[in-house]
Amino acid sequence: MKIKKGDLVQVITGKDRGKQGKVIQAFPREDRVLVEGVNRVKKHTKAGQTARGSQTGGIVTTEAPVHVSNVQLVVEKDGKKVVTRVGFRFDDEGNKIRVAKRTGEDI
Repeated sequence: MKIKKGDLVQVITGKDRGKQGKVIQAFPREDRVLVEGVNRVKKHTKAGQTARGSQTGGIVTTEAPVHVSNVQLVVEKDGKKVVTRVGFRFDDEGNKIRVAKRTGEDI
């Protein structure tokens, strides 16, 4: 997967189109990423009690994963944030390095 945990991404389609956020978690097997502040859903949790006796439960708002094809990597070029595709190249030792297609810089 070309998007990794900690990357700054922008949503390119869907209800949150145009929003930017950091990747909290990546799920490569499902081709999905969890982006902070994007695809927020309300979850109903069952009421219960903690060890101290306080009430838990209710309606909790949390992020849900989005498909990796719906986000694009954001890189900085001359002080501006630019969305770009990601490519790969190999260095002299044979290590795989991610490259921003639009700017040509290593990520």
